[in-house]
Amino acid sequence: MLNFLYRISIAPKKIFILLALFFCLLGIGESSNLFTLPQALLNQTKAQYGEPAKRRLLAWQALIRNNSHLSDKEKLRKVNTFFNQLQFIDDMTHWKKSDYWATPVEFLSTGGGDCEDFSLAKYFTIKALGVPEKKINMTYVKAIKLNQAHMVVTYYSTPRAIPLVLDNLVADILPATKRKDLIPVYSFNGSGLWLAKSRGKGQKVGSSARLKRWTNLLNRMPKGLK
Repeated sequence: MLNFLYRISIAPKKIFILLALFFCLLGIGESSNLFTLPQALLNQTKAQYGEPAKRRLLAWQALIRNNSHLSDKEKLRKVNTFFNQLQFIDDMTHWKKSDYWATPVEFLSTGGGDCEDFSLAKYFTIKALGVPEKKINMTYVKAIKLNQAHMVVTYYSTPRAIPLVLDNLVADILPATKRKDLIPVYSFNGSGLWLAKSRGKGQKVGSSARLKRWTNLLNRMPKGLK
């Protein structure tokens, strides 16, 4: 977990093809009402992981299709609650790898993952619901009680606002100033990299393209999601 900047593995070829189709569908149109998972992906998921995995994907599809009309805070609440039902599983146990960032489909299909998987799934789902990318970041923090690196999603109503924190460790969405158990380090999204702080996005230190594994992940997706 500590060297999360240097991880994202490429999915197996069959899954990659299905994911490519899925992300293309996610990127089309302006409305999340168009979001439809390919039947081939649903069939493959059921065959590989069982009917409960397929149901999780369909529930995710319904979440995106049915909630684009809500306020940003309501979208955050629904997304956070939805994904926090999944199980935390460390990468070595789950993937037999020391570091692996799962796609949202892999995360939902397998029913669990680590903090990066929770955060990635929330981040892309919030974007799919129509929240502008400039308002949401992946944020690297130190979890004091765990004494280890951790990842959360942060939401900024304005660039200088105190961000709200979406975390798999804590059910409630709280302002960063209420999360004394987390020390912010830096944050990023598709447009930049910042030294993090509790109020506002902090000092921009460059493009997120500097993050090699993040860039590798985005290269697996169409332009509509970058």
